[in-house]
Amino acid sequence: MVNELAAATGPRRAPRIAERLAAATRAYERDRYPEARQILRELADEAPAAASVRELYGLTLYRMGRWREAIKQLEAFHQLTRSYDQHPTMADCYRALKRHREVDRLWRELAEASPSAELVTEGRIVAAGSRADRGDLAGAISMLEAPARRITRPREHHLRLWYALADLYERAGEIPAARDVFGRILRNDRSFFDAAERLAALG
Repeated sequence: MVNELAAATGPRRAPRIAERLAAATRAYERDRYPEARQILRELADEAPAAASVRELYGLTLYRMGRWREAIKQLEAFHQLTRSYDQHPTMADCYRALKRHREVDRLWRELAEASPSAELVTEGRIVAAGSRADRGDLAGAISMLEAPARRITRPREHHLRLWYALADLYERAGEIPAARDVFGRILRNDRSFFDAAERLAALG
């Protein structure tokens, strides 16, 4: 990180900026988002080419529900690094703003780049949710069904996909299918989100 900051700000300023970034990281990890935001706003002005600053600032703004500001910072992070790590988060911001075409665009970019199974899964979940927001429950379900069927050794991101699919099934009135998927989740993790409560409520 110090090397990145040195490249962005110069070697003399980098240690102080790294120290301030570490303080912002600690605040973020303890859910003290206003404190993190105050530090990061100053750092982003001082070191606009520091990708790590832009990323954490964007994530902090996202946690605070400041969608437009978060997009600005996370887009800067993408431009600086060409990383797709925050594409799902950006897409979720656009979804919150009901800018669904931008969600679709980011999903296409992420799917084409295919940086990792975890990131693609997260992006798929957001994109499916965006379709559901537009009233296309069938389209949303179809985005998740095929990959859900291929899962044989579920990991955390797979359980998240199953949960999103079960939620869509319930919203679409496909109760047996929702029960089946919630049950599949619980067979792998009894404490995953509120899956147990959701299953019990389905009768």
